[in-house]
Amino acid sequence: MKKIVKNAILVDKDINKVGEIKIEDGKIVEIGENLSFDDSYEIIDAKGKTVMPAFVDLHVHFRDPGFTYKEDLKTGSLSALRGGYTTVNTMANTKPICSDLKTYNDIMKRAKELDLVDINQIVAVTENFDGKNLVDYSKFENAKFLSDDGKGVLSETTMYRAILEAKKYDKIIMIHAESELSPIDYRIAEDLMTLRDVYLAKRLDGRIHLCHVSTIDSLEAVRRGKKEGVKVTCEVTPHHIALWDNSYRVNPPIREKSDVEALIDGIVDGTVDAIATDHAPHTAEDKANGSPGLVGLETAFAICNTKLVKERNIDIRTLSKVMSYGGANLMGIKKGLLKEGYFADLVIVDTDKKIVVDSSKFASKAKNTPFDKMELYGEVLMTIKAGEIKYKGEF
Repeated sequence: MKKIVKNAILVDKDINKVGEIKIEDGKIVEIGENLSFDDSYEIIDAKGKTVMPAFVDLHVHFRDPGFTYKEDLKTGSLSALRGGYTTVNTMANTKPICSDLKTYNDIMKRAKELDLVDINQIVAVTENFDGKNLVDYSKFENAKFLSDDGKGVLSETTMYRAILEAKKYDKIIMIHAESELSPIDYRIAEDLMTLRDVYLAKRLDGRIHLCHVSTIDSLEAVRRGKKEGVKVTCEVTPHHIALWDNSYRVNPPIREKSDVEALIDGIVDGTVDAIATDHAPHTAEDKANGSPGLVGLETAFAICNTKLVKERNIDIRTLSKVMSYGGANLMGIKKGLLKEGYFADLVIVDTDKKIVVDSSKFASKAKNTPFDKMELYGEVLMTIKAGEIKYKGEF
């Protein structure tokens, strides 16, 4: 498998230049201009468009097993590819909940057989999200992340024990900052839980990752923790940097404009490590009945390119950093950079193309999005995984 990507603008967190990429055996072997190659190489003509490392999503819900009427591994993977993603991390709130090795192995086996994107299954912090009894983390050698996503670990004692146990096995706990206060005041709930867990991570020297940070004070708690040497990272979602004062039901809720400004400042100054979609498919009926969440994989690049690069003149290299490098770096995988020796997971995008979001054309089973019919800039033209073209749009 030999390919060469020509006529490209190469962008990652460190570079923005015209160049070519030579690919052999699924990896990048050379980057430069006017690279030499023979007839054994397949040419991928980028036609002057931007080539970036494929995107990495730390936080998606593929609803498989248990809720496959909303999404499954295949449709979720196809949705990811259309959005420029080749690596995703699926949350554990499936049915059964992924807190046992049988469920974990089943998901990972089926994902590998699909051979579409790299799916990394997240394991629950506590047995069946009971908030008390820790999963035996030693059994999940290849699982990097732990999360009771959708519920949050309410007990301080449980979280204390979980951080210590995760530290023993070099795993990262992903924090869903909710508490008993959430139904009363989502903002205070998120802020208090963030403060609690950053403090615990500091005292216990553990590793935590804050999911979908959405408030000024929560972001500031992460920023302060980082300055103090706490092993804390965080993500924000495309919808939390694009919308404010909006009643569309997501969890955490859409915040105020001042929160949006703070989150974007956090992306620029490096407090925010990654953008994650929190892709949460629902049927129209479930959504009408109040289920929180939106599908985000197929609109993420256009939203972030529009809101950060086009509207605020933020360097596109920063966009690559939070959409590709940040997640890959946290996972410890050789993706997220255009660099020799890294996997040839690439996305070709037209950063200037004006699009109108059409949810009826999503590859996802679900169509729940507040961005339907919205005009944005940026289109994914091709997604390449390990040198193999997995998605090709009108290009």
